[in-house]
Amino acid sequence: MSSTVPVKATKISLEIVEVLRERNGAGVSEVAAHVDKPTSTVHDHLRTLTQEGYLVKEDGEYYISTRFLQLGDQARSRKKVFEIARPEIVELAEETGEHANLMIEEHGLGVFLYKARGIDAVQLDTHAGMRVPLQTTALGKTIMAFRPRDEVEAILDRHGLPKVTESTIADRDELFDVLDRVAERGYAYDDEERVKGMRCVAAPITDETDRAIAAVSVSGPKSRMQSDRFTDEIPERIRRCANVVEVNLTYS
Repeated sequence: MSSTVPVKATKISLEIVEVLRERNGAGVSEVAAHVDKPTSTVHDHLRTLTQEGYLVKEDGEYYISTRFLQLGDQARSRKKVFEIARPEIVELAEETGEHANLMIEEHGLGVFLYKARGIDAVQLDTHAGMRVPLQTTALGKTIMAFRPRDEVEAILDRHGLPKVTESTIADRDELFDVLDRVAERGYAYDDEERVKGMRCVAAPITDETDRAIAAVSVSGPKSRMQSDRFTDEIPERIRRCANVVEVNLTYS
């Protein structure tokens, strides 16, 4: 006889974990208010997650534990593109002095799989495992540009077009016009569309069917991403990096 109770319990636990992630730790009452569940129920979930090693309790508040690092690293290591692209991303960061990034699409969102920092790179909020709406980044736009139109439509139906900055694309027709241009030239731009003051250039990593399985990018402050460096030099470096990864994926 099947029961929906375990599924509901799992859903509550996952909602609690997400609240703790978003708020960088919280107490029982605060979590209960956000998941709209009784304090006693939330306390039981928090206690169980702590006992199993997924949370830690400090000064009356609960935090996500490093157990998730182990899970995330294992999930990332299963991605062949990560192992092959990692040294190329490091080299790209060293060459440009900026942030070099690797992103995949998962459940309709862009997931930063790896990030390397060059010597001049500024501080950013991006980190491995971070999920963002695809249209807010050059990486995500590049991935969408090399996916079938109906697949992109389904992603937009599910996640919408959230506006993160005043420059974020929030109109579907405008987005598809941009994606057409990205597909034509082979790389995408992000001009302060996720982070004010930052620009980014990205190129796709495609499979044998020309479908994007990932994307690589370089991001830096607008003051350094200007003129020929932004329009020619960085795009050329990124496309070269993506091509090396594609070849190595094919013959590895």
